[in-house]
This record gives sequence, C-alpha cells and structure tokens, in this order.
Amino acid sequence: MTTARSRSSRPAGALPLAAYRGAVALDEPFRPSVAPAPAGQLDQHVRAALRLLLGTEPAVSLPGLPPGSSPDTEHLDAAEARRLLRAVLTVRPPGPLPEGAGDAVDRVLGAERLLRTGVTALHLPTIAEEFPGTAFPAARHTALWRGDITTLVTDALVNAANSALLGCFRPLHACVDNVVHHAAGPRLRDDCHTVVGLQGAAEPTGGAKITRGYHLPARHVLHTVGPIVDGRPGAADARALASSYRACLDLAAEVGTIRTVALCAVSTGVFGYPKDEAALVALRTVADWLDVHPGRFDRVVFTVYEDADVSAYRRGLARR
Repeated sequence: MTTARSRSSRPAGALPLAAYRGAVALDEPFRPSVAPAPAGQLDQHVRAALRLLLGTEPAVSLPGLPPGSSPDTEHLDAAEARRLLRAVLTVRPPGPLPEGAGDAVDRVLGAERLLRTGVTALHLPTIAEEFPGTAFPAARHTALWRGDITTLVTDALVNAANSALLGCFRPLHACVDNVVHHAAGPRLRDDCHTVVGLQGAAEPTGGAKITRGYHLPARHVLHTVGPIVDGRPGAADARALASSYRACLDLAAEVGTIRTVALCAVSTGVFGYPKDEAALVALRTVADWLDVHPGRFDRVVFTVYEDADVSAYRRGLARR
C-alpha cells in the first residue's frame, strides 16, 4: 500500500531512470582504458596529460602564477603540475578529450585511486554501536563517519550538485561537487551532460540522477540538487531538503546491486543550509525511509567532513 512516506520523491517533469539508464551504461562495470601508472612514474604521466590538454583548453590560473598565463609544465614541481591538471579538467566542458589524453588521464586517476586508503562502508561501526543507548530508530542500519567521501568503498555515494549537474567549474574549489568530479574523472561530467540533455531541462531542486562512479571507489554517484538557503530555513526549504534525500534513496533502490549508500551533507556549506537544521532533516528523512523499506540497504552512511558537521549530527542524534 502506497503511503505519503513511500511515494516516489521525483519532482514533476524529472526524467525517470528508465529513460537514461542505457544511455549512461549504468549497469556496465567501468573498465579503464589503460592500467594505472606505477606510483614512481605518476609525475611523468601527469605532465604527459598536461601536454595533450593544454593546447585545447582555456588558460587556467593557479595561485602563485600570473593570471591567464600558460605555465611551462616542465618547470613546475610535481605538486604544481598535478594542481594544474586538476584545474584544466575542472574548467573543460563535456565532450571527447584530445587524442591520447583520455588514456593519460586514466593512468593518473587510476594511480591516485590506488594511493588513497579506502574505507569500506560495511566495516564502519553503526550508530547503535557508536552511540549505545541511542533512541535513533535507524541506528542499526546507519553510520556516522567523518572523512573524505571519495575514499569510501560503497555501492553509491551522494554528490551535492548544482542544477546543471555538470560539476563545479571553479579550479581547485573545495566543494564536494568539485571533489567528486575530480576523483571520478571527466566521464562523470559527460554522463551528466547526457542525462540533462535527455531531460531537456536543468535538474529540479529535490530531485536526483544516478551515474557510474568511474575512478571513485564508489560504483555509482547519486547527484542531487538541494535547496539554497539565505538565512533561516523555512518549511519549504526543509521539504526540499528531505525530498533530495528521499529521491537519492528511491533512486538507489531501483538499482538492485546497491546495498550501501554514503550521504553527504546536502545543501550545507555554500548552499547555506544551517548544519544543525540540515542534520535533523537528514536523520529524520533517512529513518522514515528505512522504516518504510526495511532491509533494502545494508548500511546508509551519514558522511561529514568538518568538526561542525560531526557536532551537528551528534546533537541531532541526542535530540532524537
């Protein structure tokens, strides 16, 4: 029996999964075009990718370099070269890379994934284990974890996207959208461009789309657009934020292989939603969803990055 809580959260006019699933090859495992670069050769592969890309991309400014300059990559140190490659990939539009550049980028991103220490979602302590005696109703199936979401080994992670779904185009910006797109690689932007093109419109607030995760340890990425808040959030803001979380869980539930989901703190940070209020919405919405869909997911992880986010969730759990 369909209830108000179990009804699909997809906003009116949003594209259903069936309409784009094949276009982004959602159910095909990602296989990089080449093997990862050996760790000791990573820098030379970074520079090879830069040589192939810099002739076709807009000028990119980096701290310490004159604005609009075209740096001599051979005289950059390894860290500067890697930051420049990240910046170039951040500003490039969707579409094919220059000949050979795709392989070069795959070698770099594959190597970097191997160098990062992964954390397995199912190995994290549950909220019930970490907070004995908690009254949070979903405590046995959820976890609270502080860390870099791009290192989490999970079936799907949530990305806080903008309405274009194409990622952040600001070089070196520290938002989760930029971080996720960077770790996954340029195919993620291409897939999002395909989805939005098929939809024929920007992604509405409170909706979600799903793609493969590419070079992320997460197999899939759920892209959701949360509300932008200026000041204290109102009831409509809370409904929109709850819709984002429900839409992600609804969509993940349509993919049978997804058993673990990592949520980011949607709409906090540059989107302005106060952390304490956002944490309460996330906790309540996830608990309600899991109550209606018992056993659908093995673990849902509330992933946070800053001390203030951890504190907000701890206060939310205490209030619950």
